[in-house]
Amino acid sequence: MSDRTAVVLVSGAFGLPAFYDGIVESLREKGIEMWVPHLLSVGLETGPRPGLLPTMYDDAALIAKEITSLANTGKDVIVMSHSYGGCPATESVKGLTKKEREAQGKQGGVVRLAYMAALIPAVGVAASGVLHDTPVENRIMMTMDENGWVSFDDPTEVAAITLSDLPKEEQARWAKMYPTHSSASFDNELTHAGYKHVPVSYLVCEGDGTVTVNAQKEMIQLVESVTGNKVDVTTIKSGHVPIFSAPQDVVAWVVRLVEMNSPGR
Repeated sequence: MSDRTAVVLVSGAFGLPAFYDGIVESLREKGIEMWVPHLLSVGLETGPRPGLLPTMYDDAALIAKEITSLANTGKDVIVMSHSYGGCPATESVKGLTKKEREAQGKQGGVVRLAYMAALIPAVGVAASGVLHDTPVENRIMMTMDENGWVSFDDPTEVAAITLSDLPKEEQARWAKMYPTHSSASFDNELTHAGYKHVPVSYLVCEGDGTVTVNAQKEMIQLVESVTGNKVDVTTIKSGHVPIFSAPQDVVAWVVRLVEMNSPGR
C-alpha cells in the first residue's frame, strides 16, 4: 500500500478516539496511516472539559492543524468523518486542499472528503438543522449542565438506537463509555463548503436509525447539486456505527479510497 496517503478520521458526537481503535489498528496492519484527534467538543473520559465551551469551529481548527502537520510531511490526506464529525470535517479543509497548497508552493494536502453516515450541511446550516426525519422513537434525549455540556438521559436506550445491530451485551458495554459533548457545537453553522473543492465519497449505512438512509441520500444529492459532480457512493447494511458492527466493510472502503489516490489511478 502506498505510504503517501494518510487518513484523518473525525469522530462523531460523544465519540472518544478509543472507540475507533479497532479500525485504526486494522488499517495500520494494511499499511494505512490513520489519525483520530480527540475533538474539543467531546468531553474527557472523566467528565466535561474545563474552560470555555468548545464550538464546532474549535473542532475544525483542531482538524486543520492535524491536516497541516501531515501535509507538511508531503502526505496526501483523506479526511474521513462519522456522524456529527461531517460538520467540522467539511469546515476544516479551507485552504488545505492539495491543489490550493500546490499553488502556494507547498507539498501535500487534502485530496478527498469521505463521509461515513455523516452529516453534510449546506453553508449557513448547523448540525442541528440537518436531521429532520429521524423517527420520533429514535430521537435522543439529553440533559445540559450549567456550563453547556450535554449527556444522554438514558445511555442504554441511546446504545439500543445507535448500535441497533450489535448484541445487547455489546450495547451495554459501550453505553458505559459515552462522555459528555458540547451543546454549542450542534448549533454552529457551516461557513465553508469543503465538498466543493475535493472529490467526495459517502458510505451509506442502510440500517441507520439516527441518520436515516433518506437523510444520507439527501445529503449526497446536496453535494451533487452544489458541485455538479457525482459523489462516489458505497452502501452497506450497517446501523449508525459500522466501525463496531461492520468493521470489515469500513476497512475495505478506506482501502479502496486510498487505492484511488495511488499513482497511476
